[in-house]
Amino acid sequence: MKGFGRLIQIPKTNLSQFLSVAYKSSSSSPIASELKTDIDRICRIINDHPFPDVPLVPTLLQQISSVSLSTYFVESVLGRLFAAHSNGLKALEFFKYSIHHCQLTPSVDAFEKTLHILTRMRYFDKAWELMIEMRHRHPSLLTLKSMSIMLAKVAKFQSYEDTLKAFKRMETDVFVGRNFGTDEFNVLIRAFCSQREMKEARLVFQKMHSRFSPNTKTMNILLLGFKESGNITAMELFYHDMVRRGFKPNSMTYNIRIDAYCKKGCFGDGLRLFEEMERVCCSPTLETITTLIHGAGIARNTPKARQLFDEIPKRNLQPDIGAYNALISSLIRSRDIKSAIDLMDEMETKQIKHDSVTYHTMFLGMMKLSGIQGVCELYHKMIERNFIPQTRTVVMLMKYFCENQHLDLGLNLWDYLVHKGYCPHSHVLDILVTGLCSRGRLPEAFQCCKNILERGRNMSESVYLMMQRYLKQYDEVDKLMELNRMIKNLQFVLPPSRGQVIDSSC
Repeated sequence: MKGFGRLIQIPKTNLSQFLSVAYKSSSSSPIASELKTDIDRICRIINDHPFPDVPLVPTLLQQISSVSLSTYFVESVLGRLFAAHSNGLKALEFFKYSIHHCQLTPSVDAFEKTLHILTRMRYFDKAWELMIEMRHRHPSLLTLKSMSIMLAKVAKFQSYEDTLKAFKRMETDVFVGRNFGTDEFNVLIRAFCSQREMKEARLVFQKMHSRFSPNTKTMNILLLGFKESGNITAMELFYHDMVRRGFKPNSMTYNIRIDAYCKKGCFGDGLRLFEEMERVCCSPTLETITTLIHGAGIARNTPKARQLFDEIPKRNLQPDIGAYNALISSLIRSRDIKSAIDLMDEMETKQIKHDSVTYHTMFLGMMKLSGIQGVCELYHKMIERNFIPQTRTVVMLMKYFCENQHLDLGLNLWDYLVHKGYCPHSHVLDILVTGLCSRGRLPEAFQCCKNILERGRNMSESVYLMMQRYLKQYDEVDKLMELNRMIKNLQFVLPPSRGQVIDSSC
């Protein structure tokens, strides 16, 4: 739901930005290299720490010097823990350690990352406690973005009524003394729209718009919600209602509508809106052009995609990673894998780093057009660059390796992630363990399950039942008892989650 993030932009602290820029600009220096190594080391220590048998803070006191605990260091570790699907309580312990055991004032970014990790794992009680604690100790950390993180996850995992109660609690218990207005109303609307709960979003809008005066951003959030739900008719009806109410469309409004048509394969309609946008003197943004490049790819119109890309500098804009990814996607759709590889090389020449979307798109293309050899070449290049792909790419790769009888590559990917301090997603475990067990590689499957449990994450019920069956079949009852013990320990601290192991009796 990246689009929703653009509609509520919260600036980070100048200090955080300065440290980030300073680090990036000197990333080749010995000091920067040492800092990165230290961040990697601490992330591995936190993820590998026995949970919940042993408290984490004594280890942190032993392993981290208070002198080296900078704002950038804390933000980087928490960012890695978030990307690594680490246990939320470990992240919370690290965040509190950074506050209580040195003179460091927590940054907004560090607080928001901790809140995000907690709410993603449904530790809502801990998240509320943290927000209220920050209200007393560091009220400047409470921003619209932190409110948005909390409400979005409540809307995802709890009911409509619970979300409204959470909004009210924000007003009475967390943001005390703050007059809630349109910005806060937009956060509530966004929480429902980001989950595609448009019925609830409209209900809230109708119920509360008399109290909070909606603005163009409100309408764009709702418009984006209709777009993400895939209902172009509902989106267009709302757009005309928006204009009728007197709201003037801006570039974001046009971008949303263009994206909706492009994703439905109606590239001509997208171009029509683009021309209308220029006609009414609403300047197209880089996002507009990027959306059209992607739309041209969906329509298999690669020449138009290339033309739009080449026109970017003529519009006094600079192509970024998003524009390159859109063109790569267009080339892949037209089965031009060679040009896509050349474009990756061009990105490196221009010092535009490949991101998760670049790799995911290229892997999809390799799987369809180059087979296992092309996938392996790209995979090894990615590993050599120490790049960590996002979960959806890891899932896709693991499934491809296991389905094509390359279990060793699947295990290699698993070990790479674990070594880097990441806790692979439970769906990745499902795929790998199924492949290993079906080929009689039970010891390796058992070790992968232990890797997950040791890091404070649970396995799915289906994987547990599979391991239970195979361990009993091969008379490995001791290993089954070890898994049961670890699962029971976690049940005291993990919130209930659908599809995970609840009872682990033999």
